Amino acid sequence: MNRKKLALEIRAQVLLLLGHEEEMSDEAVLRVIEGCIRDRTVGMYLSIQDRGQLKRYIFDSIRRLDILSACLEDEEITEIMVNGPERIFVEKGGVLVRYPEHFLEPRLLDNLIQQIVSRVNRQINEAEPIVDARLEDGSRVNIVLKPIALEGPVMTIRKFSRKRMSMESLIESGSISREAAMYLKILVEARYNIFISGGTGSGKTTLLNCLSEYIDQNQRVITVEDSAELQLQGIENLVRLETRNAGSEGVRPITIRELIRSALRMRPDRLIVGEVRGGEALDMLQAMNTGHDGSLSTGHANSPADMLRRLETMVLMAVDIPLSAVRGQISSALDILIQIGRLRDGSRRVLSIQEVDPLEQGEIPLHTLFIFEERGEQNGKVIGELCFTGEPLHFQEKLRRAGKSLQAGAGRLD
Repeated sequence: MNRKKLALEIRAQVLLLLGHEEEMSDEAVLRVIEGCIRDRTVGMYLSIQDRGQLKRYIFDSIRRLDILSACLEDEEITEIMVNGPERIFVEKGGVLVRYPEHFLEPRLLDNLIQQIVSRVNRQINEAEPIVDARLEDGSRVNIVLKPIALEGPVMTIRKFSRKRMSMESLIESGSISREAAMYLKILVEARYNIFISGGTGSGKTTLLNCLSEYIDQNQRVITVEDSAELQLQGIENLVRLETRNAGSEGVRPITIRELIRSALRMRPDRLIVGEVRGGEALDMLQAMNTGHDGSLSTGHANSPADMLRRLETMVLMAVDIPLSAVRGQISSALDILIQIGRLRDGSRRVLSIQEVDPLEQGEIPLHTLFIFEERGEQNGKVIGELCFTGEPLHFQEKLRRAGKSLQAGAGRLD
């Protein structure tokens, strides 16, 4: 008998027996699956291995992410790209490869998409064919349906590593030098406003999570995100806010701009905006300029200069004011700009750490504190290190107020 047809028939039988028993334990579901396989394959030869694979597939298709479950378990896979039910690609070790499996039927992919978005109280249909969501482990999901996606549903999953990254692990992997990490530790403790810039998948959120290790555990921290994925550790007084899309029955959307404004009324010691993409940049900068020092955020850009230009554009999307006033807001709000990127070997590296200086002749000056110096290539891996330029930090008032000194950075990374 056709294995595909057998799997679908047994799956349908299991679903019929389960009915709406959503509270049933995984162990109970597995017992039902085993019983259905046993009943359906009487007189049919199936090896122990085949039976195990069949049981796992049916369980994954009902309780997990169908054929994508194995991708989520593979720590080497960092991104999953589903281009319709039959074309799946994954990024493994920094390289894109075709995944050998595919959904047995198009409706199984449709069902999985609805399952994912419903778990985070969102919806997707022909009227609203684009949605951002997340999985239970924090992995980021973007979904686009027909008619926008011409070849069928497109789902992209940016995996959230089960192994929590720390600054020490970033140092060990070569993503940042120990000296630079020590430097940033002191700046975070002294409540400098830090902005992380980089391309898609460069590791902005990971670095932001690592920097949060240095926030005083007694401080009140409020995070604002489009789709919650920050994993801050050790902060007891933590408030997490997430946007809401428009829904049926008159449910109105809640934007990042609204959340930032609301967060400022919650008496935050620090405000963390996961990523700025539009007019919320104005609200974030105003928060930084009105006493909320030590704020952190990220944005998409290929270089620090590009990030500054993007911030200008985003602010102008929100309010019609002179460009000189916008640049004044940016230069007075941001203290440190970190550029992070992916090199040609797939590794993620901090490429530069720069201080944002006061406005000068209508331009926002940057001066480089650390810069990545490439020293060649070995066995396909880029060799290099983030090096201190010797340039002093110009604005040291926050260091003095916090009783900190950059010379205190020598030694162990606590």
